[in-house]
Amino acid sequence: MSIADQVSQLFVFACEGEHDDTVDAITALRPGGIHRFPTGPIDGVWRAARRMLESADVPLVMSGDIEGGTISYPFATAVPNQMGLAACDDLDLSERIARIVARESRALGYDWSFTPVVDVNAEFRSAIVGTRSYGSDRETVLAQARTYVRALQAEGVAACAKHWPGDGFDSRDQHLVTSVNPLHMDAWRALFGKIYGTLIGDGVMTIMSAHIALPAYIRERDSLAGRDAFMPATISRLLNEDLLRGELGFQGLIVSDATGMGGLTSWMEREAAVPAVIENGCDMFLFSRNPARDIDLMMRGLRAGRLSEERLHAAVTRILSFKAALGLHRKSVEERVRPLDAMTTILRTPESQATAREAIGRGVTLTKDIDGLFPIGPAVHRRVVVIAEEGWSFFVGALERSFEPFLAELRTRGFEVRMYDPGKHPTPEDTDLVLYLVGQEATPAAYHIYLDLPKLHGGHRKGMTQYWREIPTVLISFGQPYYLFDAPTARAAINAYNALEHAQVEVVRRMVGDAPFTGVSPVDPFCGQEQARW
Repeated sequence: MSIADQVSQLFVFACEGEHDDTVDAITALRPGGIHRFPTGPIDGVWRAARRMLESADVPLVMSGDIEGGTISYPFATAVPNQMGLAACDDLDLSERIARIVARESRALGYDWSFTPVVDVNAEFRSAIVGTRSYGSDRETVLAQARTYVRALQAEGVAACAKHWPGDGFDSRDQHLVTSVNPLHMDAWRALFGKIYGTLIGDGVMTIMSAHIALPAYIRERDSLAGRDAFMPATISRLLNEDLLRGELGFQGLIVSDATGMGGLTSWMEREAAVPAVIENGCDMFLFSRNPARDIDLMMRGLRAGRLSEERLHAAVTRILSFKAALGLHRKSVEERVRPLDAMTTILRTPESQATAREAIGRGVTLTKDIDGLFPIGPAVHRRVVVIAEEGWSFFVGALERSFEPFLAELRTRGFEVRMYDPGKHPTPEDTDLVLYLVGQEATPAAYHIYLDLPKLHGGHRKGMTQYWREIPTVLISFGQPYYLFDAPTARAAINAYNALEHAQVEVVRRMVGDAPFTGVSPVDPFCGQEQARW
C-alpha cells in the first residue's frame, strides 16, 4: 500500500444519511471504515450500504452505535439499553438480546458495534454514563459485558469495550471536557483492571480509548507529572501502550473515541492532535468534522515526524488484521449486505420482537411505593393528570420520543387522562392521580441529571408546589434512574430506563396489576440519600 493509502486506512468517518452524494463524498476519501447513522427508509439504507462496499478497493469495516433504547433504528428490533437489560437480572435473556442485535446488525451490513459500555455508575450525577452502563456493581457489569461480547462475536460482529480507562467516577462529560478517573491504582486495578483484563482474556476484539485521564497511573510512572497527568487517554502513550497493551496484554485494535469531542479539542489544537492520536497508541481515528483536512493533517504530521512510519505501519497492520479476522477480504458485497428482500426477513421478526418486549417489561423496576398504591384502576384513580417532560436524543437517526403510547394505553383501560395545565393546579377535588413522565436516557452533552420542577410546572414559583401529599402521585422515569434525588418525598416511583413504545405499555400493564414488577435496580435509586427511602 502507498503511504497515502495507509493514512486513509486510519480513519473511520461518519456517514449521516443515505443520499448518493453523501456516500460518495465519504468513500472518495478511501477510509478504513465508515460509521453509519442511517436515517431513511430501509431500501435507502440497503442501497447506501451496497454503494459504500462496492466503492472500496480495501474492504471497508462498517461500524455503528448499537446501544439499544432510543439509540435503535426504526427498521430494526428495538431492544433495552444496557441498564434496562441489567435490570432483568437474567444472563440468558441478555444473550438472546445480544444475538438479536448481532444478527440484525449483520443483515444491515455492520461488522463492528461500539458496545458494550463497561463504565461503572459510581457517581450518580454522571449523565453520560447512566443508562448506557450495566450499573454500579463490578460483577454485574462484568457478567453482562462478557455475555454480550461472547454472543456478539459468535455471530460475526466485533465488539468494542468502552470507555478506556473507565468512566463513571466523574460527573462531567468527556464530550464537553477532559474528564478524570480519580481512582488510585490499587482501586483501579481491582475495578477497571479486572473488567478490561477479563474481557481481553475472553477475546474482545477492540477497545475504545476515551478522552478520560487516569492521573494515578501517569504519576505512578512519573511522579513529577504536572498537566500531563490529566492527558486524555486518546493521546496518552502510557495509558494505551504501557497500561492497556503492556500490563493488560491487549493485542487487538484500539480505536479512539470521537475526535470532535471537547475532551480532546480543549486539550490540544487539531494539527497536533490528529497525528498524536495514532502516534500514542490508537490504531484508528474516529470521526472528523472535516475529513479531507484531517487526512491532510495526518500526512503533514507524518512528514514532520509527529507520526512515525513505525507507528503508521503498526496501526495499519492491526487494521488489516482486524478486517481479516472478520473475514471481510473473503466476503462479496452480496454476502455482506444481502438482497433487500432477504435482509428484511431478518429484521423485526415476531420472535425477536417478542424477546425484546419480554426484556423491556421484565426490566421495569418499582423503586418506591410507600402507601401501597399499586395496582391502580379507573374505579379509584379514574381522573389522571399527566405532567410530561419532553425528551431528545443526540444521535442522528435515533427514535423520536412521544408519550402517546402511554397515554393511549391508559385511556384504553378506562382512565380519563388530561395533560397538566400550568394555569390550573390539580386538586383532590378534580384529580385522582398525578403522573410525572420524565427521564432522559444517557446521551452526550446532556451534562446534568435533575428533575426540573419549575419547567415541568410552568414557572419558578409554580415549581415550588408539589402534590405528593395531597394527591396520589407517581414519578415515572423513562430514562435515568436517579430522579428521587430531586424528589425524595415522592411516595411512589418507577424506573423503566427507556421510552420505547413497549416500555410505555409495559409500565401501564404493571401499574394496573396485569403483570408483576420484576426489575432489579442495577444502581442505588435513592442516590445514597436515606431521606429518599421514606
